[in-house]
Amino acid sequence: MPRLAIITTHPIQYYAPVFKLLHERGHVEIKVFYTWGEGAQNNFDPGFGKQIKWDLPLLDGYPYEWVRNVANDPGSHHFGGIVNPYLNQQIVDWHADAVLVIGWAYIGHLLAIRYFKGKIPVFFRGDSTLLDEQTGFKSSLKKLFLRWVYRHIDYAFYTGTNNKAYFKKYGLSDERLIFAPHAVDNDRFKLDRTEEALALRDKLKVAPNDILLTFAGKFEKKKNPIMLVNAFRQLEGANTHLLLVGNGVLETELKQMAKANKNIHFMDFQNQLAMPVIYQSADLFCLPSSGPGESWGLAVNEAMAAGRAVLVSDKVGCAIDLVNDAANGEIFKNEDEAALTKALQRLTADKEKLKQMGEHSSQLIARWNFEAIALALENKVLEK
Repeated sequence: MPRLAIITTHPIQYYAPVFKLLHERGHVEIKVFYTWGEGAQNNFDPGFGKQIKWDLPLLDGYPYEWVRNVANDPGSHHFGGIVNPYLNQQIVDWHADAVLVIGWAYIGHLLAIRYFKGKIPVFFRGDSTLLDEQTGFKSSLKKLFLRWVYRHIDYAFYTGTNNKAYFKKYGLSDERLIFAPHAVDNDRFKLDRTEEALALRDKLKVAPNDILLTFAGKFEKKKNPIMLVNAFRQLEGANTHLLLVGNGVLETELKQMAKANKNIHFMDFQNQLAMPVIYQSADLFCLPSSGPGESWGLAVNEAMAAGRAVLVSDKVGCAIDLVNDAANGEIFKNEDEAALTKALQRLTADKEKLKQMGEHSSQLIARWNFEAIALALENKVLEK
């Protein structure tokens, strides 16, 4: 059986299930090499402003190794945070037939890409886009550098339309690009949690016929929750509510803005097992990001899997693939508060239409699943 070594920084809820699925399917033998080091399991998340430990088992059901990280400031937040002098030898000793590197922007990962190029097939996974591209001298230098990086890649597994365009700009031809959709655990988010969702609405004093708009994520500038609150405050009528779920640097400002509006509600960061209830309690999910760096927006996948209509800005990487205007939601111009307000007015005018949009979301998101990622990887490993 061919062996695929997978290099990634730390266990996350969007990849661990794929690793488990690959192992269970048994077509390819895998081992995951976690480069941040064992301390990555419990780390302070500056975006949420607290220690985060996921309540899903992210290390069960597949083989892995912790790789020694000798960085002075360990972490995935900067290039020098992942330094792994023994990583390449660990993979050689395991006799890998191919290697998949998730993210190149770390010393350890980039050195691995360079080392294995020409020895075994080098696969790559990343979700960067051109949505925040700038022009000028720095942009020209960046283009030269990225073209050099991607010359060391044999195949890249792209997440969607915007990611594919990025890879093509930096030198990867169509023949070297394979679709492997960004995905979440659709089954977990669509599992019926109606009773808990109704209890949450009741706790918030949201009546059955009221409309609940929900934002879930970090309270940070990139996500632009302040504009969402401003737009919401311009809606008329007492039957529409806004729920903001999360924590972050903008929390105090957001709560001050919302103090006089009894229809704006807050919940602290909620772990993964609680999130399906959050989405299913809503009628409409909104991600109003202004960027930079909203390369995908997996919360949109989650909301759609939960059967909810979605409203996103055009800076959200997944918008072009997942949001079908008038079918399952809308896309509005980023940082355009008037456009967001008008979209909210249209969408919150008809609760039954939102329900129909949510049903369409469920249908659209079905093919964006873990099985598609596993199959894409298997096919390329078995091809050699």
